Amino acid sequence: MEETWRWFGPNDTVSLERIRQAGATGIVTALDHVATGDVWPAADIQERKELIEDSGLTWSVVESVPLHNDIKTRSGDYRDYTDNYKQSIRNLGAAGIHRVCYNFMPVVDWTRTNLTFELPNKSEALRFEMTDFAAYDIFVLERHGARASYNEDVVARASERYEAMSPEARGALEKNIIAGLPGGEGSYDRDGVRAAIEQFIKLGNDGYRANLFAFLEEIIPVAEEAGVVMAIHPDDPPFSLFGLPRVVSTADDARALLNAVPSPSNGLTMCAGSYGARGDNDLVAMIREFHDHIYFVHLRNIKREADGSFYESDHLDGDNDIVGIVNALLDEEQRRKDLPPGRCTIPMRPDHGHTLGAEKSDKRVRPGYSYTGRLKGLAELRGVIHALTTIR
Repeated sequence: MEETWRWFGPNDTVSLERIRQAGATGIVTALDHVATGDVWPAADIQERKELIEDSGLTWSVVESVPLHNDIKTRSGDYRDYTDNYKQSIRNLGAAGIHRVCYNFMPVVDWTRTNLTFELPNKSEALRFEMTDFAAYDIFVLERHGARASYNEDVVARASERYEAMSPEARGALEKNIIAGLPGGEGSYDRDGVRAAIEQFIKLGNDGYRANLFAFLEEIIPVAEEAGVVMAIHPDDPPFSLFGLPRVVSTADDARALLNAVPSPSNGLTMCAGSYGARGDNDLVAMIREFHDHIYFVHLRNIKREADGSFYESDHLDGDNDIVGIVNALLDEEQRRKDLPPGRCTIPMRPDHGHTLGAEKSDKRVRPGYSYTGRLKGLAELRGVIHALTTIR
């Protein structure tokens, strides 16, 4: 598998030199300076590509070309934004960049309630805690109808948790949830998030899924012409938040998406941590079923709890069968061995490493994107890949 690394551009605290020293060969990045909805200029794409290649690396995956909310709701200026998206795909293909990871999550991108959850060894992990989330939704945001989204036990615990929180703790929780996370496409204030939630809730799951399929019906033919594959990232977490629709959370969702617009350019990002946050998702079975449409992989592990809470564990120590997942992906790479170079390997990146050692006190470090945590994860995953490859 191609070892890649998420890089947030020239201002990232992790340099391209350090990434190369980690042993990764591919870079996963985006033009974050371009406003959501605008065309990615060909000159900017080429400049970023040359910067990466001058460091001895390859721009392997775009993560991501974000979708404007008007596209997701098919309202406002969605037609212009869709045309801009098409041009960005054409510009990427013309520059020789052929994989695009994107998501269709409404309002909030990947969501956690605690970005510095302390583990027994004193390292820090990302955590989603249902009681904290419900406390925010019901008692801070005061979303209309929020109580009905949770069972009585969660509501009772959320009430106790809210009462015990200081104003500072409530503010920190709100910032974690709605103020934008690394890799997210924006942030909201409280009034803004309420308004956005109401807009998306009105669509419902069926309406929102129809909007996704309508987007793909327009984008996939352009991607085919440009030689680009689109790899959708699953919802994170893969269940409804704020009562919002979720349409990329299960095997049934992935199956419906691939069947709606059949094309080699319509594919999936297999994020083990996102799909794996649901106990009813069999990740190995999903890889076996959707094998030829998996174009990008995020490898991370999680520990699930009964109420939907989870935290991100060591890469090889969690509820996901990482060895089985990697083995299934290696089987797919073997099946692709006769394809042209660049299409036979599946790029993977170690996702969301723990924050370790001195990086814990460095406020510049992005939660989940520490250098040492991801280096540790990459080394462990590399060992699994090497062992499985050796015994074949």
